[in-house]
Amino acid sequence: MNKPAALQLLLIEDELSIAKNIASYMEQKGHIFDYASNGKQGLALALQQYYDLIILDLNLPGMDGLQVCQQIRQQADRHIPLLMLTARDSINDKLAGFTVGTDDYLTKPFSLQELEVRCLALCRRHLLQQQHIITLGPLVLDKQRRIAKRDGQPLALNAMGYNILLRLAEAYPQVVSRSELSQHLWRDEPTESDALRSHIYQLRNVLDKPFAYPLLKTVFGVGFTLEITPQ
Repeated sequence: MNKPAALQLLLIEDELSIAKNIASYMEQKGHIFDYASNGKQGLALALQQYYDLIILDLNLPGMDGLQVCQQIRQQADRHIPLLMLTARDSINDKLAGFTVGTDDYLTKPFSLQELEVRCLALCRRHLLQQQHIITLGPLVLDKQRRIAKRDGQPLALNAMGYNILLRLAEAYPQVVSRSELSQHLWRDEPTESDALRSHIYQLRNVLDKPFAYPLLKTVFGVGFTLEITPQ
């Protein structure tokens, strides 16, 4: 398995013990870290330096995390992936964060391993969303032309199959739940309970059946993901 790429990270967190734990773990994993203990200092660093991702605490003295996030979105010359940390877990707090532009949420207490995984996934998703061509091992998707190839061979996907594959590719390596896929495909329109199963079956026939090993993996009880490296 390839080692994850090192990230240039900014942590904005006023609790020193939490900041030390995060920085120590992330630096051991090879990531490069800057730290700010308050919102104003963090905002200044975010606008002056280049970061792959910002980890931002919600409860900060003076300028809180929501204000910092809002100012970053208004003033930065590019979209910087942003993960917000909070001791609050109410839906209203999360909605407030997403409204001002955070990309993901992690509620305290959390595992440092999960924090790193989320940071890596968020950065990868951001990169993929900026590209017209997604390449994952033998799989290539052209988002402009809406075509997919495996091992250089065009895949005869219908519109629904392509949309499922694109969602899995953009989320890779994360698992996409059945409910998230259904919401992505049909929004709030009612659909038959077996409709997703049927589309997944058709996608497997095109994506995997003619080839040496499967890419589409079912994570039982959760959803689906792409497994790029053959086992």
